[in-house]
Amino acid sequence: MSRAAALLSAAALLALAALPATAQEAGGFLGALSDALSDAQPGSDENAQLSGRIVQLLALFTVLSIAPGLLVVMTSFTRFVIVFSILRSALGLNQTPPNMVLSAMALFMTFFVMQPVLVDAWEDGLEPLLENTITERQAIERMGAPFKTFMFANTRPKDLALFEDIAARSEGATPEANEPPAATADEASWRSLVPAFMISELRRAFAIGFLIYLPFVAIDLIVASILMSAGMMMLPPVLISLPFKVIFFVLIDGWYMLAGSLMESYLPLAGGG
Repeated sequence: MSRAAALLSAAALLALAALPATAQEAGGFLGALSDALSDAQPGSDENAQLSGRIVQLLALFTVLSIAPGLLVVMTSFTRFVIVFSILRSALGLNQTPPNMVLSAMALFMTFFVMQPVLVDAWEDGLEPLLENTITERQAIERMGAPFKTFMFANTRPKDLALFEDIAARSEGATPEANEPPAATADEASWRSLVPAFMISELRRAFAIGFLIYLPFVAIDLIVASILMSAGMMMLPPVLISLPFKVIFFVLIDGWYMLAGSLMESYLPLAGGG
């Protein structure tokens, strides 16, 4: 199996850890299913290995159907695609670059940033599972650990505390006021960590988008003031400012600066293991 296919498989099977409240529950389900298939086909170790492969293939095909959604909620894809969309709006370009180009660029930048996490998930969880050295439960826990570390490092404690407080109240507990959130990734539950990570990413993406908008708004204001002072009130300012905004972005090497800054904001934290 090539490294690219291995990383893709690791990302796909990891989804099982995010579906239930904890990764242990997902591993328990797969382990129970594997044991049931083994009991249904007694007789030899080959039957047990075959049943394990059936469970793995079933899990893989099931998770591949929800992989796009997991890509959005558990990786850096959200921040990248939102910032690129805001940049396009700030430039005043409706369909340039097209959505496919922006999504593809965000996707490959996401794989670049998440590669250390995917490698850890592959080496610690999926590869030993394929070699039958660990169980499905252990594989899911090990594959989920690098992703939990990555998300925890990029989640605001305030956001995590919000969801942990709501989760505790929904379970009938009465959390203390100003109770601190989980101190480590192992203490955080998937139920609270995933939505907290998402709103943290949305906040950062909009903050970056605001900073991107400022210089282009300044160009619009300057052009509008010049046109007003020249008496050209019927001429749309956007028509004149658009080429100036584009050439300004090109001259400062905007794509290089933006892509580099976005990826560097993750790289110190991406290698969760």
